[in-house]
Amino acid sequence: MAAEAAPDPPSSILHPHAILLAGPTGAGKSESALRLAEMAGGEIVSVDSMQVYRGMDIGTAKASPAERARVPHHLVDIVEVTQPFDAAQFVRLAREAVTDIQSRGRMPILCGGTGLYFKVFLEGLGDAPPADAALRARLEATPLPELLRELAERDPVAYERIDRQNPRRVIRAVEVIRLTGKPFSAQRAPWRPSTLNPQPSTLYIGLARSAEDLHQRIEARVDAMFRLGWVAETETLLQRGLAQNRTAMQALGYRQITEHLRGVRSLPETIELVKLRTRQFAKRQMTWFRRQLPLTWISLDPQSSAEDVVRTLYGL
Repeated sequence: MAAEAAPDPPSSILHPHAILLAGPTGAGKSESALRLAEMAGGEIVSVDSMQVYRGMDIGTAKASPAERARVPHHLVDIVEVTQPFDAAQFVRLAREAVTDIQSRGRMPILCGGTGLYFKVFLEGLGDAPPADAALRARLEATPLPELLRELAERDPVAYERIDRQNPRRVIRAVEVIRLTGKPFSAQRAPWRPSTLNPQPSTLYIGLARSAEDLHQRIEARVDAMFRLGWVAETETLLQRGLAQNRTAMQALGYRQITEHLRGVRSLPETIELVKLRTRQFAKRQMTWFRRQLPLTWISLDPQSSAEDVVRTLYGL
């Protein structure tokens, strides 16, 4: 295990003002953040677009009640699966949480895998207009290839940068272009120092694993989730209105399990498909984080533990 290109001298990480801990799904972020918070007197701010929803516990690998009793977690279980939640709400609530944590002399640890939420927290939301319900409905009814063609023609920069397999983000980009007549890429907020803390002692950390190691961890993780009752959890959430929330239905696994419950494929086929989608998602996350955030990467091996991550950060 090694840290790559750490920009700060060792003394700057002995007493960090705050830590941003990012990385792909299955890398071990949650365990590392939990142990780090215990050692450093910290509290965890979840940077996960799906852990905000109550009841989406197994499929989002949400911290257990026992873990939340050990360390306070913020922005977890704050909305129902029928309620909308977006980046603007995240920014407001995350900044409130960080301010509260720091006002009590504790250290915020922003931990998660939703790259967009990290980005808007650091840079701001820009001047893009709010969603237009009628236009959004029309775009959601448009095949994704058509939307991608429009995006490529009207904003090649956004087309190259966007996750083209994420319909929600493609729809939003096209929506903004149509509403403003301007490229979506031109409406991002300019980079500015994080409002989290202007001091250089803030750590921007990414956890990385080899493709083989990460794939094995994802395989084991998905198998464990199904054993814990992921199918039953999805059934309960569908009864509570999950299918009507297009954002929540983007969560890894829930759409595939919903299709299984509707007879589209068998359970073994569903499990294998969820593993494939999770591996693909983890690869996209790594690409995005390496390009978009100023992270110091810690490379982990199969034997690395949360304790090892903490020792690396603190030089113990």
